[in-house]
Amino acid sequence: MYTKDDENYFIVDSHVHIWDARPSNLRNIHGQQFIDCFYDYHKNLSPQEEVWDFDTYAYYGSERFMKDLFVDGYVDHAIFQATLLSEFYKTGFGQTEECLALTRKHPGKLTYNHAYDPRNGEAGLEQLRRDAESMNLQGVKLYTAEWFGDSRGYKLDDMWSRRYLEECIELGIKNIHVHKGPTIRPLDRDAFDVADVDKVATDYTDLRFIVEHVGLPRLEDFCWIATQESNVYGGLAVAIPFIHTRPRYFAQIIGELMYWIGEDKILFSSDYALWTPRWLIEKFVDFQIPEDMTEYAPLTVDQKKKILGLNAAALYDIDVPSELRLAEPAGQEGVDVAAGAQDAVSS
Repeated sequence: MYTKDDENYFIVDSHVHIWDARPSNLRNIHGQQFIDCFYDYHKNLSPQEEVWDFDTYAYYGSERFMKDLFVDGYVDHAIFQATLLSEFYKTGFGQTEECLALTRKHPGKLTYNHAYDPRNGEAGLEQLRRDAESMNLQGVKLYTAEWFGDSRGYKLDDMWSRRYLEECIELGIKNIHVHKGPTIRPLDRDAFDVADVDKVATDYTDLRFIVEHVGLPRLEDFCWIATQESNVYGGLAVAIPFIHTRPRYFAQIIGELMYWIGEDKILFSSDYALWTPRWLIEKFVDFQIPEDMTEYAPLTVDQKKKILGLNAAALYDIDVPSELRLAEPAGQEGVDVAAGAQDAVSS
């Protein structure tokens, strides 16, 4: 929980990792290219005092993770988003077993979302069924630009991808997190295009599509899709660090999101360990859209509370202490979550 000016904020960090990009885990040069690009994002968008040395960044482990999020970082609950990149790393980039073990040790603090790749066909569907049961999956993380043999990406509306989305419905996996953001070397920029979200969101209304990184640099495309598709949400990972380096640019991003998709469909995420949550939370609570940017309305405390945790809590049925919930709007007795998210939770 974070407290500022007598206001208490329930914090859900909806996008976190434990990864291993040490030389011992590299499968080829592409693994080095990927972590180098990650580190450049970290260095260039973080306050100087928050920049890690490269070796720590390549692998920080469970103890550092727990301290940065739950001791120093104000986080009440965090959601692992698996990134496998098996073509680049021997045991994968995201460390499945370590994250799962930590989740099972701290079930009240952590949720684990695993990944799948529809290019694995029938065998992958069988694995998804096993994973859903053994990992108690409520969500999955998809990386449409991931390499697979000679393939350098896939679309959400590909035939096999649709088979997997249909299987998610059968398995009760409702939250589909999709990386649709800036490219990361050596992955291809076009493989992160947001257009395929529009198609599957229309066709699979039982699913909720959380577009990570709000489609940057395709923010306008994302907003036009998410405003017409009630089951499309935006994750602020990568977008929110601009609050430090480019505050007016961040004001534009959050202003457009608030205008188009509204306060109930935006989720805070640090993308740890690209960035640590503490400074992001502090700066977001203090942030206000500049007065001269008159096309955007000021951000309210209640809107910030929804974005920082209540919206994600609704999607994942995370218990929010009664004193940290928002007051129920008149005529909506019994509704404990953001109005927009409530429809998704009950679907």
